[in-house]
Amino acid sequence: MKQTYDFGLVGLGVMGRNFILNVADHGFTAYGNDLDKEKVAALIAEGGNTESINASTEVTVFTAALSRPRKIMLLVPAGKVVDVVIESLLPHLDQGDLIIDGGNSFYTDTDRRERYLKDKGIHFFGAGVSGGAKGARLGPSIMPGGDREAYQHVRPIFEAVAAKFEGAPCVAYLGPKSAGNYVKMVHNGIEYGLMQLTSEIYDLLQKGGNFSNGALQQTYARWNQGRLQSFLVEITAAIFARKDALSDGHLVDAILDKAKQKGTGKWTSQNAMDLGIPVPSIDIAVSMRQISALKDERIQADAAYDRPKVSPMEATQLEKMAEEALYFSFIITYAQGLHQLADASKEYGYELDLATIAKIWRAGCIIRAGLLADIAEAFSEKPTLENLLLSPTFMEKVQGTVTSARELVAYGALNGIPLPGLSNSLTYFDAYTSARLPLNLIQAQRDFFGSHTYERLDREGIFHTEWE
Repeated sequence: MKQTYDFGLVGLGVMGRNFILNVADHGFTAYGNDLDKEKVAALIAEGGNTESINASTEVTVFTAALSRPRKIMLLVPAGKVVDVVIESLLPHLDQGDLIIDGGNSFYTDTDRRERYLKDKGIHFFGAGVSGGAKGARLGPSIMPGGDREAYQHVRPIFEAVAAKFEGAPCVAYLGPKSAGNYVKMVHNGIEYGLMQLTSEIYDLLQKGGNFSNGALQQTYARWNQGRLQSFLVEITAAIFARKDALSDGHLVDAILDKAKQKGTGKWTSQNAMDLGIPVPSIDIAVSMRQISALKDERIQADAAYDRPKVSPMEATQLEKMAEEALYFSFIITYAQGLHQLADASKEYGYELDLATIAKIWRAGCIIRAGLLADIAEAFSEKPTLENLLLSPTFMEKVQGTVTSARELVAYGALNGIPLPGLSNSLTYFDAYTSARLPLNLIQAQRDFFGSHTYERLDREGIFHTEWE
């Protein structure tokens, strides 16, 4: 009898190869597919046993090798490639089979593909996978969304290969339609914000405290042992320790300061604006990558304008304030992203459980952090919590750190050290915690020039004034 395999995967790049090896490590047989013969051969060689792992360049051979219902995951670049792969698979599938898109597809594309395949009797899932190549091999955080009953077919595999936090798998069914891809999109938006904040604090310590790379490594490593424990802080410490093989210095100092992006941060920001949800810490992180790309113009502007001479701060005090400010701004960034998820859940019918999302982010993914345990607890205690800042637990955390954020934002402004992520986080906090904002004047202006009307504080109704 011809052997059938439990799981299929299309796209044998680094992520795909590592994921399928992870599947096999956990006792499931897996079959790969790629148009590149070298990638197919490399997987077979690394797998070591074709009864456990096999692969082919031929889609007919690939689909015939899979047990029913077929469970096929795509780890290919987002966009048209996903549609091309789906069309190549369709003639060889049966009703009830599952296609799982594990890439960073835009959520509306996932909705479109799900409707299209549903009419053909095929289940389609968008499943965000976070953790990079290492996570794919050793245990990622997985964020699937689609048909709840169909998910049960792939659930044992996903729970086996996912990262574990205190024994619990960092994967859960999140909701219908594109819920999985949407949660991964916002995850990446939060990631943009945290990376921007981490880099700003590095700049602040370097310029304001004259921290060497060795001192920076020790500082971030020490922070990673405390309340700032997180993947990003951990790898930042490791980065400062790496010497450059091509020079006598450290590698970080030789890297061009132009950050690239693949679009998920921008999508998060754009969709937040569509929903009317403020995420300024994420917005500015996207904008700073765009500003960084203007390297030639920045060099010209730097030469053309006088910059303040930095007045150094005492290193120990600066480090203490920087830790508090980074912790404060991390909380604010998570709060913004989770607020967006809560609103999107209502708008798009995702039925998201924010406590569950925080739990599956605790290990495996790029934004994993000790802070997520408290976030999960806050939303478990009150699932309808409007904003993380309204949780009593987080009120205490924020009140104990916001003063340092204020002082460092002021220090950065006076000394010409750009801290846009930190300042946007502080501004968000100050605006969100202000019972009254000056937007009454904006409403008056809108009514003045456009008869857009306004509401009043002292009575119900819609009003208009002839101002002239």
